[in-house]
Amino acid sequence: MSALLEVAGIDLFYGDAQALAGVSLDIAAGEIVAMVGANGAGKSSLIRTIHGIERPARGTIRFDGADIAGWPSHRVCELGIGHVAEGRQVFPNLSVLENLEMGAAPRRARALERQTLERVFALFPRLAERRRQAAGTLSGGEQQMLAIGRCLMGQPRLIMFDEPSLGLAPAIVQEVFRIVRRLNEEGMTVLLVEQNVTASLRIAHRGYVLENGRIELSGGSAELLNDDRVRQAYLGL
Repeated sequence: MSALLEVAGIDLFYGDAQALAGVSLDIAAGEIVAMVGANGAGKSSLIRTIHGIERPARGTIRFDGADIAGWPSHRVCELGIGHVAEGRQVFPNLSVLENLEMGAAPRRARALERQTLERVFALFPRLAERRRQAAGTLSGGEQQMLAIGRCLMGQPRLIMFDEPSLGLAPAIVQEVFRIVRRLNEEGMTVLLVEQNVTASLRIAHRGYVLENGRIELSGGSAELLNDDRVRQAYLGL
């Protein structure tokens, strides 16, 4: 199966500090691929590099055959890569509806804005109920739903989730992962970046373990969950 996203040999530096070293991964259309690792391992740096927020020193990033390494974020978004950022980053003073409408800014999404909005409200009924409410007054879980909905408004082909469970209550975490799985079942390709190793690998098809900016392990999700190194380092077993 050919890769929808293929990252090869990416190096990223912040000044003299190397954040990513020779990172390579691939994601086929229709997959959930988990990128797991401890805080500070470089997971968010990888997502930011794919999305054009950071510029790699070396390496290639191919999406549907096009090398997008170093492209600005707006071009990456137009191509069909969505990004649900760590910390949700909603516009607090705008309403739920206004936040969602901001997500439909890409040209490729504008023609389908009304239909996509109906889909988002069907997926997240609480957002429909609170459409006129300021986003900053929502609960953490509701803000995460809004961040996901805003990303969907852009008509992405691939969604990258950066720590979607961070700071959420356990019951809400389960709901977020259920939503990720449902989106995938509906055809969405997903890169899931998470510290919650167990939860992310349980819904992913494959996974990578990132440590100190390097890929140390990769394989099927069940294989990684049963790997002694993963169990000892991340699961406390």
